[in-house]
Amino acid sequence: MALQFTDQTAKEAIASGKPVVIDFWATWCGPCIKLGPAVEELAEKYGDKAMIGKLNIDENDEVASENRVRNIPTVLFFKDGEVKDRSVGLVSLSALEEKLLALLG
Repeated sequence: MALQFTDQTAKEAIASGKPVVIDFWATWCGPCIKLGPAVEELAEKYGDKAMIGKLNIDENDEVASENRVRNIPTVLFFKDGEVKDRSVGLVSLSALEEKLLALLG
């Protein structure tokens, strides 16, 4: 199950240095809702290797702002406390998986 990040928990996860995947979304965003099941599946499949979750930008905007998230859905891939890759817009599960595997590589 995908984690539900807040600004605080996202910052803690990123600071841990572990692989972290954050889906920036909002309830009013159609493509974000469509991307949700792919993020959930990614979390189910790789949750033991990376921290994978969602961050609602209407409720928590600090991490989105700090990482220049301008459009949603945006998925950021962190490792060692830094953004290593990003995906913007509605993408396939395989596209997210490819980026995550490169991060875990």
